[in-house]
Amino acid sequence: MDALISKYKKADENNRLLSANRPLPPETLKSLREYYRVGLTYTSNALEGNSLTESETKVVIEDGLTIEGKPLRDHYEAVGHAKAYDYVYQITEKERLTEEDILNLHRLFYQQIDAEKAGHYRNVKVYISGSRYAVSAVSKIPEEMQKLVKWYNGNEKKLHPIELAATLHQRFVFIHPFIDGNGRVARLLMNLALLRNGFTIAIIPAILRHDYFYSLETAHTRPEVFTEFIADCVIATQLDLLRLMRDDDTVNDTVNDTVKSNVSALSKSERAVLAAISSFPDYSYEKLAEYCQLSRPTVARTIKTLQSRKYICRIGSDKTGHWKVIRKEDEE
Repeated sequence: MDALISKYKKADENNRLLSANRPLPPETLKSLREYYRVGLTYTSNALEGNSLTESETKVVIEDGLTIEGKPLRDHYEAVGHAKAYDYVYQITEKERLTEEDILNLHRLFYQQIDAEKAGHYRNVKVYISGSRYAVSAVSKIPEEMQKLVKWYNGNEKKLHPIELAATLHQRFVFIHPFIDGNGRVARLLMNLALLRNGFTIAIIPAILRHDYFYSLETAHTRPEVFTEFIADCVIATQLDLLRLMRDDDTVNDTVNDTVKSNVSALSKSERAVLAAISSFPDYSYEKLAEYCQLSRPTVARTIKTLQSRKYICRIGSDKTGHWKVIRKEDEE
């Protein structure tokens, strides 16, 4: 729990830095929404097996073109998700979340895939591949969804925004109210909760697919594991935005200096993994997790961050290769 509280504090500090530049110019705000419209559509669909790349997703939803050789359904998923993303921004200022909001999100996403089932709760039993837990029975879905909406509205101002968003996502998926598209709608709802409470959206990279589904499955008995995973994704997305702002000459100098300091510093886990790789470049994720006394998902996320910030790189294949340290923290 202490680790989770620490993540909340880090996210709050990042949010304070981002808020210092608000309100953003209309042109900047528009470009950011379009940037994340593509990014969130691509990653959320990729988590579910959609074959479109990020650049292809951009072409499909912004230019209305089709990609040769790619399934038609993948195009429909991209266009539908982008429409549902736009709807999220339409309801961020609403006083309360309603069932109709959730049904509309699914309807927008699923309309071109199956118009008859779009925006309607499922009427058949489903099983979740790879999960040991059953989802809600068909007869209980309406009641469970009413309880979920009531819970959200009753806790929106009581819980930290990250806990609120992660729990909403988790509870929705456990109900699994639609025949398909539940993961996409869950992530849209999660981001709606973040936006409604002053945070930016959170991207879950496709590379973390295994960690995402592992933490979600674990949440049946240890919900804090999933909340911590979402907190890491929130922080990572915040840092990406802070880096964009750091390179933007419209950001005021005082905030820019703070942003640079915040972005440059490595976390405790990042320093630990970087030091371990320096000494043991052949270590696997499992050995690094054991050596650093961290969970494997945490090590995987940390390594991705270190790679994206050019601290380390992979030489050779996953099985026979090794890690190489490109620079140390004091060489920032």
